[in-house]
Amino acid sequence: RSFGHLPNSDTVIQKIYIRSASIYNGKPMPCEEEKLARARRTMIRVHLEGRGITNPRVLEAFRRVPRERFVPAKKLRDAYADHPIPIGRGQTISQPYIVALMIQELDVQPSDRVLDVGSGSGYETALLAGLS
Repeated sequence: RSFGHLPNSDTVIQKIYIRSASIYNGKPMPCEEEKLARARRTMIRVHLEGRGITNPRVLEAFRRVPRERFVPAKKLRDAYADHPIPIGRGQTISQPYIVALMIQELDVQPSDRVLDVGSGSGYETALLAGLS
């Protein structure tokens, strides 16, 4: 039954269910985590290894750092797409391939110290932290 300007209860319940099914305590639900882990593996294989990223330490950093934790919840579905994602305030999280290429070219060694200025989401910083 509809109450004029109010949405019907089925619509409200459906929206609540959809939101709660994909996000739990600010993190993806376990079923979503497996989908995201699969998407991460595919992104690494297709967009990084498939385009010439060969440094095993760089690839391992991408395996360890979940990109979905650095994108807004409403963009979770695009977390492993190979394009920039808006994160608010006119900023984006950079395209995974470009980040991987940059990090591979930097050739960061375990003894290096890295200063990442203007990292926006912090994703690149998290990847670099595992290398230095």
